[in-house]
Amino acid sequence: MTASDRAYEERRHADSVAALCALLAQRDGLWRTDEDVAAATERARGLLAPGTTADPGQLQQALRELDEALLRAGDPRGLGGALRVGAGSVPGIGSRPDVPGVRPMIKVALCPGTAPCTRREPAKDLWPAPPCALNGVRMRKERLRRDPTA
Repeated sequence: MTASDRAYEERRHADSVAALCALLAQRDGLWRTDEDVAAATERARGLLAPGTTADPGQLQQALRELDEALLRAGDPRGLGGALRVGAGSVPGIGSRPDVPGVRPMIKVALCPGTAPCTRREPAKDLWPAPPCALNGVRMRKERLRRDPTA
C-alpha cells in the first residue's frame, strides 16, 4: 500500500467517524427508531468511547456494519455515501465571489476527540459550540480561512 493509499484510507476512516458523530447529533434519525441501526450505532460508538482502545479492524468492521444497516433501513446515503451535514465540509465556503483585499474567515466548531474526525459545524461568535455526540464535550472553535496559503 502506497503512502497516498494510506492517506486516502485514513481520510475515509475520519470521514466515517465524522458521519457517525453527525448521525448521533440528529434528534430524529434512524439510529433512534430502527433496532438494527441502533445496535450498529451503539457498537461503533462503544469502540470510539473515550478511554477505549479498539482494534482498528474492529472499528472499520463496526462502521461498515452501520453503513449496511442504514442502507437496509432505507437511508440511501448510508454512513459515508453522501456526507451528512457537518461531516467533512462547511456549507457556504466557496459560494461567495472573491473580493479584492478581503480574506474571508469562517469560525467553525471542530471535533475535540482523540480519534481523527473531519466533522465541521458553523460556529457563530455568540453561540456555544455544539456538543460532540461521541465524546459528550463541546466541540472546539477555530477560525478557518478559505485559502489556507494566503
